[in-house]
Amino acid sequence: MDAVTRVHDFLKACGTYYLATTDGDQPRVRPFGTVNVFDGKLCIQTGKSKEVSRQIAANPRVEICAFKDGQWLRIAGKLAEDDRVEAKKDMLDHYPELRGMYNENDGNTQILYFTEAVATFSSFTAAPEVLTF
Repeated sequence: MDAVTRVHDFLKACGTYYLATTDGDQPRVRPFGTVNVFDGKLCIQTGKSKEVSRQIAANPRVEICAFKDGQWLRIAGKLAEDDRVEAKKDMLDHYPELRGMYNENDGNTQILYFTEAVATFSSFTAAPEVLTF
C-alpha cells in the first residue's frame, strides 16, 4: 500500500481529524472530516469563504492530527489548491451530504492537496512509522 493510500485510509477510518493552521502568530485548530485521493494526491475540502481558507492562503504550512484505536497520525506539509471542477466533483461525489452547502461550480468549494508531506504514525507500543509523499 502506498503512503497516500495508507494515510487516506487511516483518516477515513477516524471520521474526524484536526487541522492546524496559523493566523498571524496564533495557531488555529479545527475539526475536519473530508479526505479523498484525487490524481494520486491526498486532498481535503473547505469553503473559500472560511477563515481556514484565508489562513492557508497566507501560510500553506499546516498539520493534521488524528487518533484511532491507540494510534495517532500527524501530517505536516504544505497545502496547494486544485481548482479543477473534476477535483471538486470527485470530492463531493464521495461526500454527497455536503451537496446541500457546496457544489463544484459554486465558486466557493475549495480542494486542497498535500505537497511536501511527512506523515508519522505513532503509538505507545511501537516505533514511529514515517511516510513521505
